[in-house]
Amino acid sequence: MAEKKVTKIDFRMGAFGATVPMLFFILWAILISKIILDVSSVEGLIVGSVLGLALGMFLCRSNWHDYAQAVFDGMSQSVGVVAIVAWFWAGMFATVLQAGGLVDGLVWFGMNTGLQGGFFAGITFLLAGLFATAVGTGYGTTVAFCTLMYPAGVALGCDPVMLFAAVLSGAVFGDNLAPVSDTTIVSAVTQETDVPGVVRSRLKYAFIAAVPTLLLFLIFGGGGAGAGDAGLSSIQDQIAPNGLLLLIPFALVIYLALSGRHLITSLTWGILLSVVMIPLFGLGSIKDILWFSAEAGSVQGALYDGIIGYVPMAVLILMIVAAGYLIQVGGTMDALRVKMREFTKGLVHRVEVVLWAIVGLLNAFITINTAAEIAAAPFVREIGKEANLHPYRRGNFLDAMTSALGYIFPWSGGVLLGVATINGLIDEYPFIKEIDSTQVAPFVFHGWILIIVMLVAALTGFGRRYEGPDGEPVKEPPSKS
Repeated sequence: MAEKKVTKIDFRMGAFGATVPMLFFILWAILISKIILDVSSVEGLIVGSVLGLALGMFLCRSNWHDYAQAVFDGMSQSVGVVAIVAWFWAGMFATVLQAGGLVDGLVWFGMNTGLQGGFFAGITFLLAGLFATAVGTGYGTTVAFCTLMYPAGVALGCDPVMLFAAVLSGAVFGDNLAPVSDTTIVSAVTQETDVPGVVRSRLKYAFIAAVPTLLLFLIFGGGGAGAGDAGLSSIQDQIAPNGLLLLIPFALVIYLALSGRHLITSLTWGILLSVVMIPLFGLGSIKDILWFSAEAGSVQGALYDGIIGYVPMAVLILMIVAAGYLIQVGGTMDALRVKMREFTKGLVHRVEVVLWAIVGLLNAFITINTAAEIAAAPFVREIGKEANLHPYRRGNFLDAMTSALGYIFPWSGGVLLGVATINGLIDEYPFIKEIDSTQVAPFVFHGWILIIVMLVAALTGFGRRYEGPDGEPVKEPPSKS
C-alpha cells in the first residue's frame, strides 16, 4: 500500500525550524566554497544536503516517520524528476555536438574573419552565446570556449581577462535563453509553466543586456600582447570548419522547442540528426558517439558522457527539492507571506524587488547555479503567486538572476571551472598567463547588465504580466470579485 502524502509537519522553532535543512545546506556551501575551504564540488554539496535533511529530523515535533515520508514526498515531486530527465537529454545533445566538432567550427569561423583584439572578443561573446543557446549548458560552453577560443583570442591580441569575461558572458546569455538549458527548465517547471512560453517572454531582457555587452567587449576587449605567428599556427592546426554542419541539428532543436514541441521530442530529433551526420560527413566515428569497450570493461562515448555528467547534479537536486518541500509543509511559506504583505503593502514593485533580492542572495551562497535556483524557486513561486504575477514573470526573475550570478561571483562553479581550464593550458600555450577568478568578476558585462535590467523591470513594471483567469499573461491584474 502506498504511503499517504504528508501535508503538515510541526517543527521546533516553528516556521524557522522548517528552514534549517536548507539553511544548513547554504552554510555548508559557503564553508566549502572558494571563500573559506576552496573544496567546492557537486559531490561535496550532496554531503551537505544529506546532513541538513538529517539535522531537520531532530527538530521535528511530529512523528519521525512523517518527516521521513515528507522527504520522500519532496523528492518525488515532478519539479525534480522532470528537470533530471531533461538534463540527461540535453547533456547527450551537448556532448554529441562537441564530439562532432561544432566548437572547432565556431572557432575556425571566428579566426578566419580577420578580426583581432576587441573585435575577436566581441565575436567570442556572440559565438559563446550561440553555442550555449544551442546546447543549453553554460558550463560546457565555458570549458569548450576556454579550451580553444581563449588561446586563439589571446594569440590575436585580446585582453586575457576581457576575453575570459566574454566567454562567461556568452555562457550567461545561453544559460538564460536556451530552451534546453537546465536553468531554463527549472525556472519553467518550478513556476508551473511551459518552457517555450517562458523563453519567448524573456527575449527582450536578454537582448537589451546583450547589445551594450557586445559594444563593451568591442571597445575594451583588445590591448593584449598577442602570440606571434608560431602561436597562431599551433591553434590553426587543431581546428577545421567541418563542425559548422552541426548548426543544422542545433537549429532544428531550437525551432522545434520554440514551436511548442515537447523538450524531449525536440532534443531526441536533434540527437538523432547529429548521430547520423557525424559519421556521414566524416566529423567523427561511431566510437565517438557510443562504444562498448571490452578492454576497459565500460561504456564510452558522447551519449554516455552526456548522461553520466549530470548524475551527481541529479542526486543533489533531489535532496534540495526535498528540503524545499519541508519548508512548504512546515508552514514557512505561510509565515513568509504574512511578513511579505507587511513589507510590500500590496505594491507589486516591492514584491518583485523581494524576488530579485532572494534569488540574488541564494546565488551568493550556493556555488552551483542550478542548485541555487532550485533553492530559491519555492520562495519565488509562493511570493509571486500572492501578487498574482504570471509564471513567466516569476520564471524570468528566477532564471535571469541565477544565470547571471552563476558566472560572476569568484567562488561560483562556472567561474572556477573556466579558471581551471585556462590555467591548465599554460604548458601547451606559453603565451597564456595564469588567471585568478577575482580578476574577471567586474567584467562579466552581460551578467551585470542583466541583473540591472531585471531590477529596473521590477521598479518600473517593464514587461510585467499578471496571470489571467485562464492562465494567460495580462497587463492588468484581474479584478477580484
